[in-house]
Amino acid sequence: MFEILTEKIGKALKSLSNKGKLSEKDIDEALREIRISLLEADVNFNVVKNFLTEIKEKALSDKVLESLTPAQQIVKIVNNQLTLVLGKQSSQLNTSTKPPSIVMLIGLQGSGKTTTAAKLALHLKHSGQRVLLVAADNRRPAAVEQLITLGKQIDVPVYSEQNVLLTEVLCQNALRKAREMAYSYVIIDTQGRLHIDEELMTELSRMGETLQPVETLLVVDAMTGQDAVKIAGEFNSKINLTGLILTKTDGDARGGAALSITYITGIPIKFIGTGEKLNALERFYPDRLASRILGMGDVLTLIEKTEKNFDQEKAKKLEKKLKKATFDFEDFLDQLAQIKKMGPLSQLIELVPGFSKLPAQMFDGTEEKQFKKVEAIILSMTSEERHNPDILNGSRRSRIARGSGTTPRDVNQLVNQFSQLQKISKMVAKGRMLGNLKGLFR
Repeated sequence: MFEILTEKIGKALKSLSNKGKLSEKDIDEALREIRISLLEADVNFNVVKNFLTEIKEKALSDKVLESLTPAQQIVKIVNNQLTLVLGKQSSQLNTSTKPPSIVMLIGLQGSGKTTTAAKLALHLKHSGQRVLLVAADNRRPAAVEQLITLGKQIDVPVYSEQNVLLTEVLCQNALRKAREMAYSYVIIDTQGRLHIDEELMTELSRMGETLQPVETLLVVDAMTGQDAVKIAGEFNSKINLTGLILTKTDGDARGGAALSITYITGIPIKFIGTGEKLNALERFYPDRLASRILGMGDVLTLIEKTEKNFDQEKAKKLEKKLKKATFDFEDFLDQLAQIKKMGPLSQLIELVPGFSKLPAQMFDGTEEKQFKKVEAIILSMTSEERHNPDILNGSRRSRIARGSGTTPRDVNQLVNQFSQLQKISKMVAKGRMLGNLKGLFR
């Protein structure tokens, strides 16, 4: 997300940093480039206009122009204004004083509601909540089956009923069960509907009055751009929305919806979907996203992803193995599996300060294929070979290549690279690493 925008805004701001003292003309030229990049990213015209007006007003102050680092001051101003446009501060899920807390997901057909319901359930489960999913889309049988399948994948129960004419009755029955079983959250996956369908919108209103949800979240496809903003505004005029979930943000390199929707509608974005996997749902932090857009990374999200996906006990065991220089292919395979849980490498790179400025073609998906190749090679080894790579002679390597669908050259390359990694770990274990590094600069 925001690849094009990040590149163009970064280029405009860099043009300022290449100059010493800045004039109003310099600032106007940079802002013109930013204006073009925002409009190309499908950001609402009024949002762009107000955004740039605020930046120019602050950038032309004596405090900025007479500063020793005016370009850095302007980057700071752009960052602050971008954060304000995105929503000032993060908005948490509301919680009922009397459990369970009911979250109702609504939206158009095809916006990703059912998958998002499962993603949200998994997110809440990871935070220690007991969650019940409710399949309330009886008009599309596949939706019920889909939610039940997703529920099994994340080990979260799904409440469903057949031959129920009124959705409100199904939801009331589900709520009764949730109270009996002491669930803390109930997530209701409603039927997709158009905002112009009066009958279905009336049904939503009745459900809201009956269930009194703490959250009514509109699930919006980020790839629809300005249509997403229009849809959110029209839904909100008929149903009292408490928040938004933007889906498919990984498929939209422009990002206009995210930059316009809260500013225009006043409805906060609470989560963004960053991929197809069920753990690809992030809480929305305006300041963190602003930092990502400006190519400054997002260290806090990276830390959270690491803490959530890396097993602390395994990390301690790995540390001991590295110190004793007994790190083997089994450990390497385990580390690969944990890295893959964190998401595509191209998304992780965006979170590292400075790395988002690297050419996009460096992370075009080929690294994921390389991961799979390495994994296939290691899985084709016997347990003894993984623990003791020294026994990998020519015939063993040929067998591994056949078993993994790779070539002997691929196997040789991996074994040689791993051998270098083991040597480095031994140097670290023996305290010789620092001395060797110093030798490189003599």
